[in-house]
Amino acid sequence: MSDATISLPMPRIPGARRRLQDNPVVGHKRVLLAAPRGYCAGVDRAVVAVEKALDLYGAPVYVRKQIVHNVHVVSELEQQGAIFVDEVDEVPSGAHVVFSAHGVSPAVVNAAAERGLRAIDATCPLVTKVHREAVRFSRDDFQILLIGHAGHEEVEGTAGEAPDHVTLVNGPDDVDSIVVRDPDKVVWLSQTTLSVDETMETVRRLRERFPNLQDPPSDDICYATQNRQVAIKKVAEQADLVIVVGSANSSNSVRLVEVALEYGAKAAYRVDYASEIKQEWLDGAASIGVTSGASVPEVLVQEVLDDLAGAGYRDVQEVKTAEEDLMFSLPKELRKDITGKQDARALGGRGR
Repeated sequence: MSDATISLPMPRIPGARRRLQDNPVVGHKRVLLAAPRGYCAGVDRAVVAVEKALDLYGAPVYVRKQIVHNVHVVSELEQQGAIFVDEVDEVPSGAHVVFSAHGVSPAVVNAAAERGLRAIDATCPLVTKVHREAVRFSRDDFQILLIGHAGHEEVEGTAGEAPDHVTLVNGPDDVDSIVVRDPDKVVWLSQTTLSVDETMETVRRLRERFPNLQDPPSDDICYATQNRQVAIKKVAEQADLVIVVGSANSSNSVRLVEVALEYGAKAAYRVDYASEIKQEWLDGAASIGVTSGASVPEVLVQEVLDDLAGAGYRDVQEVKTAEEDLMFSLPKELRKDITGKQDARALGGRGR
């Protein structure tokens, strides 16, 4: 972990925005900038997949659900020619459709095939891993206790792999009501974007009820979710206020607010854009923590830093708890450019 002061480029701000006031506070004004933050490898891969599909096939390209849970990213892709739909039956027969990073159930894959759609699967490989675990454990007739949020696309996709074997566990408070067929044949899996601490508490309570509960072969909560939570824990210890950039339907962004409050931040709020920061949040705040969810482009964080600089928070200190260099290959349909040559972005999205 390092607390080195860094210099960040000022972003290009589209249009005029309300400026925050530079009011006095007790102590030195500073920003504690969490690292890692923002785009993870799975999100980068999914966004680039839509961009590449538009390059190769032209607009429109259809996307089932939001490609990632961020309103800015979705809006930018819509402007490029992507059309977002709720279900594949809204896509014209024969068209290209991209499945989002959150994954889909086999029923959705089959429905797309029946309509003759040319499907591109942008499911995060870490979500695909959980799908494969669900298939394997159901084949061995285990009851799968899937820890996750009802209605989340990722949960729906994973549960759809083994609907007769999956029981949803929304959190620790659900544990006492869980009924299993055979307490000796139960295993837990989880949504990849949950709070690590809350998930482990749920598992602890499940194991109290079912001592022979099996663990997944590897941790289901993704590396990026864990890394961002570890970083904000370190920031929260020193922060009067934490600002999390991310959308309301982004599970990992919402969790970051909760983790910040749990680990010592006096206040924490989530915003989609810098313009949503309220002046009263800054009252009395000398140290402001800033982070972003795994589906948030860095330009949105830079806009927050710019607005805070205008309010006197010009000292930006990066609090780094991990290095991330994981990259995922694009879906196989998109690894070549329009001439048929290997695309420079095929192995690792934007390569950052």
